[in-house]
Amino acid sequence: MSAAPAHPPTGLDLGYARVSTTKQSLERQLDALAAAGIPTGRIFTDKKTGATVDREGLTALLAYARPGDTIVVHTLDRLGRNLREVLNLVHDLAEKHIGVRSLADPLPINTADEGMGRIAFLLLALFAEMERTFTAERAANARAVAEAKGRHVGRPLAHPTGKIEYARLLKARGDSLGTIATKTGIPKTSLHRYLAGSEPAPASTQ
Repeated sequence: MSAAPAHPPTGLDLGYARVSTTKQSLERQLDALAAAGIPTGRIFTDKKTGATVDREGLTALLAYARPGDTIVVHTLDRLGRNLREVLNLVHDLAEKHIGVRSLADPLPINTADEGMGRIAFLLLALFAEMERTFTAERAANARAVAEAKGRHVGRPLAHPTGKIEYARLLKARGDSLGTIATKTGIPKTSLHRYLAGSEPAPASTQ
């Protein structure tokens, strides 16, 4: 990332490029930003994995940007790890009177534009909210269907069903957790989960 010069008083176009792994190249994004007329000294970059929160280039860009500036990216997803994060950032920037413009999205975004670019961004926000709702509804429906059919819901079982049933039989017989772990090869931490609610059978009174 090149050091940015002192910020002039007028609004600027500032470039930002990011790739999610150090093996990927920034070249395509940098070429697009250069073609948009943004000099190298005003382009900020990051090469970070998607799981990495700390992005020095983006942090420096946000510290440098001033009201009236526009942050230009190849596509809007370069600004965050997911659409919700992108929308939150763009909203925060709008409150500081800093615009965002994308160059290569199917429907290019320009939040400083009162026309189609603004409408496109609002549609993205709507789609993000709809997808969040639909995802929650699909998960709830899948859970209800699975429970109605008596299937396991949640993480897949890490051990064969036969071993788990054998463990339950041993517990019902009164064996200790340590003995069950030794006989089945299932760790105690997993046995606690598999055997929850499985009580030993009462002793015979005959």
